[in-house]
Amino acid sequence: MMAYFNKLKTEKMNGRPILFWSYWNNKLMGVQLTVQLMVALITAVLVITTLSLSRAIIRPKENGDKIQLNSLSRCNFFSGKWVFDNQSRPLYNGSNCSFISFLDDGMACQNYGRKDLDYLYWKWQPHDCDLPRFNATAMLEKLRNKRLVYVGDSLNRNQWVSLVCMLESSIHTHLKQVHFNGSLVTLKAIEYNATIDFYWAPLLVESNCDDAWHHRVKDRVLRVDSIEKHARFWEDADVLVFNSYLWWRLDLTVLWGSFESADAKYEQLGMVRTYELGLQTWADWLDTHLNRTKTRVFFVSMSPTHSRGEEWGKAEGENCYNETEPISNAEYWGSESSAGMMRLVEVAIKKLNEKSGVKADLINITQLSEYRKEAHPSIYRKHWDPLTKEQLENPSSYADCTHWCLPGVPDVWNHFLYVYLLYL
Repeated sequence: MMAYFNKLKTEKMNGRPILFWSYWNNKLMGVQLTVQLMVALITAVLVITTLSLSRAIIRPKENGDKIQLNSLSRCNFFSGKWVFDNQSRPLYNGSNCSFISFLDDGMACQNYGRKDLDYLYWKWQPHDCDLPRFNATAMLEKLRNKRLVYVGDSLNRNQWVSLVCMLESSIHTHLKQVHFNGSLVTLKAIEYNATIDFYWAPLLVESNCDDAWHHRVKDRVLRVDSIEKHARFWEDADVLVFNSYLWWRLDLTVLWGSFESADAKYEQLGMVRTYELGLQTWADWLDTHLNRTKTRVFFVSMSPTHSRGEEWGKAEGENCYNETEPISNAEYWGSESSAGMMRLVEVAIKKLNEKSGVKADLINITQLSEYRKEAHPSIYRKHWDPLTKEQLENPSSYADCTHWCLPGVPDVWNHFLYVYLLYL
């Protein structure tokens, strides 16, 4: 065929064979161009497909924040389980946190000889979602030019020290200050102009137990309708974290009138009723005085104790001493935690949100903390009074089954606070 075309190419008669050859030559060139275009098109399609696939792989990561926000807003992250994780826990080295030993030796369990350290490595895993990773710098940025105040008893101080330790590694040593002013302790992160305070008010309202350093009194009396004495120390805060439960379990006498008045009246109302009145005074103050455009309020639910070992299978009279594992029974609820008093807090929070327009949230730490019978200081703490011979012979008799070792359970409570402030 090609020989035929070559022959036609050499002929000159009428020009027609040359036109004929030009026609086929153009046809062949057209086919070649078409093939080249098809190759180019296929290549382009492959490139676009590859880019699309790579974007499809990246897209969930790019949209992850929105997906995470949606899942967190729907998630009950107080319902879950403890998972052993010695890779990402603990969140900080307790030995390197100056505040543990400086401010409260009752939390520095390792410093006082605790050898079983598995309690450090348990991570709370909600059933419905994953908690965002705690980022100390992000938390400090959130608190820039702000004041966060923890108000309550020694368990709230436990949580305050926990947050300070979680943040300390991100605060330069020469750019932090600690200041004491009676019942108020202040950490100032100078670089961020952020203050993180703890204010001692174990009953929130005024009482004869309000001295942060000398509050061991035999007969405890409170003015259930008076809170202004304390409130003036926290009224300008941007974030308020309250707790109050443990001290209400003790015998309390209600004082109607002032401590100085000769006409004051005293009354025993019972634990639940007295607690309800105290919460009402607290909520009324927030309703009247809180800057709703500035301040966010949190109330941390009751922190459980583990003083009755028979409730999780130990002999009667035993407690958290020598415990090394969490409670595995998901239905466990200790008898020292009052569901009725917890409902009073829930009602008060709901009323603040719906009727008063106060942005208030309940950080429900009770059930998840119920499982952690092994995470208390037990005997591994500073003892303010010399131990007797009888105590030394029976270590469980002086075990602290109320407060928490650090690092430990309160770190999770603060992780919840972090999620609320940065994501919800």
